[in-house]
Amino acid sequence: MSTTHRIGTLSVVLTILLATAIYGEPRPVRPSAPGPKPTIVNVPDPQQPGGEPQSIVQVANLVYAGTKSSKCFSDHFLVKAEKESVISTSRRFHAVKLASDELFAFPLVIMTGEGDFTLPDKERDNLRRFVERGGMLLASAGCSSTEWDRSFRREMAKIFPDNKLTALGLDHAVFHTVYDIAELKAKHGKPKPLEGVSINGRLGVIYSQDGLNDTEHSQGCCCCGGNEITNCLDVNVNILAYALTY
Repeated sequence: MSTTHRIGTLSVVLTILLATAIYGEPRPVRPSAPGPKPTIVNVPDPQQPGGEPQSIVQVANLVYAGTKSSKCFSDHFLVKAEKESVISTSRRFHAVKLASDELFAFPLVIMTGEGDFTLPDKERDNLRRFVERGGMLLASAGCSSTEWDRSFRREMAKIFPDNKLTALGLDHAVFHTVYDIAELKAKHGKPKPLEGVSINGRLGVIYSQDGLNDTEHSQGCCCCGGNEITNCLDVNVNILAYALTY
């Protein structure tokens, strides 16, 4: 080996030794640790009052005039609607105060009772806005109560002074949504026609002076002496379908 070659080799060795002294032994490259797994978030269906999904149609039973409840109106028509139409319903009413903002979460609300009552201004305002925004009120005089009928008519005149209660002919669309209803039947003779308040061509209030309560399916209730409409189940299913369609 020539002197020049030995000097070159020695120079390379010294360079390696010097680099090792300064930087330390070369470390093997390790693969980077895997990052955290992405978190999968299950987004639940939007919930309604009572925790039911938005796909379930809910109907409210109003608490009005302070503490007057709409008891003795059967929710059995909801079961019938579920079985005999494409409407997926909650099987029970949801009690809602007429003065609350929760009112506006429902497409259809029920108001019934017996005896005299007066609505405070907050309830009147809420009911007017509810109907004007597309909600529907189904009102029914419990056991054909004349006092309740008188009070309800007085309240409607105050809430909707420009839109009076008018009789509905059986050719109205509300009688032909799910079932074709050719007549109203009652316990005692011919019943009075259903009445309604229409806002901009849409029925927003429907009212029965005789009663659509279906007390036969209401536990602890009876229509003693009243002239309740006996084919009310079909009528109420039609009203629900109308409220969801128009």
